[in-house]
This record gives sequence, structure tokens and C-alpha cells, in this order.
Amino acid sequence: MSESLLDTVRERTPLVHCVTNLVATTFSANALLAVGASPAMVEDAEEAAELAAVAGALVVNTGTMSRPRAEGMHAAAGAARDAGTPWLLDPVGVGPLSLRTRVASELLGLGPTVVRGNASEILALAGHEGGGRGVDATASVEAAADAADELARTHGTVVAVSGVVDRVTDGATVHRVGGGHPLMGRVTAMGCALGAVTAAFLAVGDDVLAATLAAHAVVGATGAAAGAVARGPGSFVPAWLDELALFDGAGGADGAAAQALVDPA
Repeated sequence: MSESLLDTVRERTPLVHCVTNLVATTFSANALLAVGASPAMVEDAEEAAELAAVAGALVVNTGTMSRPRAEGMHAAAGAARDAGTPWLLDPVGVGPLSLRTRVASELLGLGPTVVRGNASEILALAGHEGGGRGVDATASVEAAADAADELARTHGTVVAVSGVVDRVTDGATVHRVGGGHPLMGRVTAMGCALGAVTAAFLAVGDDVLAATLAAHAVVGATGAAAGAVARGPGSFVPAWLDELALFDGAGGADGAAAQALVDPA
């Protein structure tokens, strides 16, 4: 699953439009380039709508919020919906902060293909007490299980809750994806980059759940490999980008390792 979709990303080089966090822009762009996609970071409302309509996929990330950026997010998401462009909502920091919480709720009404966040963000987006602290989760992945299932069923989307073991659901079935490394939690915008990579897989995959699982498996496998050679968070970032670029998408040992991370025993 992950290896064939990764091959397709590399063959098609899909354009992934990101309206994203200021601290995530470069990192997400580099992650997309490493995996074989083509990034575009456009946030002006007029341009964002134009690009979202023709891109392979869209990411809307609420990590840096202002009213002009919110206009760009709405414009991009609305254009993606109208054009049938798959898009991912990353509700960064929702819950404690009112503007982004309100904007994320409005964006949810525009029908994201995938919603990806930590447990506290998913709880808050579903209208529960998330207990988040800024962008940090204070709730466990399993604590957000019911909220994730509810969001998926109500909005017809796939919901991925990130943690030590990620939980991915379409409201009917649940999968877990392992892998990764503790250093990933010490790197700014790691989750944002995961959202961008997931969007690249959505751009080339017809099965939304399968594409989401494949992206998480590849990020988990490459994160584990990078963590094994990195000395700390500073050396982890280039190591992870290298692992993404070098990952065996042809069904070799790397691909088999990624597959083994889905629904780990």
C-alpha cells in the first residue's frame, strides 16, 4: 500500500498547496520535495482560491492565525470543495484560542477530506474539553477515540489522531500506525510536515483511508530510521529528509517495514 502510493507520488509529482503555519512553511515544503511532490505556499485569499482549484491537494493549517490568513483559508478550502480537490485540515492549537477554534469549526463545515491533529485538538474540534496547551496535546490518543469517530461519521471524513501510536478512522473502521521516534516530538512543525506528506498521498490515491495510512506509515518508518542515526533534534531534521528521499517505494525492505507499522501487534 505505502510503497505503491509513494511510487505514484514520485511519478506524478503532484502540486500540493499549503496554507500553513509560519514555522512550518520551509519544513513542509522540504518534506514534500523529499517525498517527490511539488509544494506551493500561497495564502492570499484570491490566489489561494485560484491555486486550490487546480492543485493536486490542499493543506489548511491553523497554526498561524490572523483574520487575513483566515480569509485565505476559507477561500482555499471553498475552492477545493467546489473543484473536488482533496484537502486536509490541520487544526493546530484549537481549543485554548478562540479565533482559530472558530475558524477551524467553519472550515470543518467545508468538508475536509482528512482531519489530522493531536488528541487535544481533535477533542476541541469535536466540541469536547480538549485540555490542550497551545499546540501541545495534554490528552492521550485513546482519550480522543470517541471524538475522532464522531467527527469522521458526522462530516464524512477520515480523522487521524497523532501520538506515539497514531489512530486513523473513517468512522467505521479504526487502524493504528506505529513507528516514529521520540525526537520527532522535539522538532517544530513535525505534525505539520506529516499533514503535508499526507496531502501528497491524497493527491494520487483514490482510497482516502488507504492514502492516509500509507502516509503515516512512511513518516513513521522514516522517523524511526532518522532517529536511529541522529544525535539530537538538530541532526534529526536533515536525517529525516534524507530518509524520506531515499525511502524504498518499490516494495523492498523499507516498504515492508512501513507496512508492518500499520495495526502493529
